[in-house]
Amino acid sequence: MLDLEQFLPYRLSVLSNQVSAGIAKTYAERFGISVTEWRVIAILGRYPGISATEVAERSAMDKVAVSRAVHRLIEQDRVSRESNADDRRAKHLFLSDRGRTVYDAIVPAALAYEERLLAVLSPAERRQMDALLDRLIKASHP
Repeated sequence: MLDLEQFLPYRLSVLSNQVSAGIAKTYAERFGISVTEWRVIAILGRYPGISATEVAERSAMDKVAVSRAVHRLIEQDRVSRESNADDRRAKHLFLSDRGRTVYDAIVPAALAYEERLLAVLSPAERRQMDALLDRLIKASHP
C-alpha cells in the first residue's frame, strides 16, 4: 500500500503548494495576479525576450496554463509580445513598464519570504538541501 504522507512526489507537491500559497498573498492581494502569472513575470524578469514555450520549459508548467497567463498579462499591459525580425512566427516576451513595476515590488517580498522559510535550517543544512534538490532535479529529467 502507498503511504501517501511519506511518498516523495506527494510531499514535494504539498510543500510547493504551501510555499506558493504563502508568497501568493503578497502579489494576489496587491496586484491581482495568480501564481502562474507571477511565475511568468518572474521568469521574464530574469530572462527577457524568451518565448512562451521557453517560459513553460523553464518553469515546468503546462504550456496551456502559461499561454493563458501570458494572454492575461498582455491584456493587463504587464507583458509585451514582439515578433522576431528573422522569424515572424517566433514571439518574444518582455515585461512592460507595468510588469517591471510588479516584478520590482514583489521580488524583495519573495526573497524575504524565502529567508523566513530557510531560517529554520542551519547554513550546513541549506547547502545540503541545495545539493539534494539539484540531484533530485537532475534524476527527475526523462
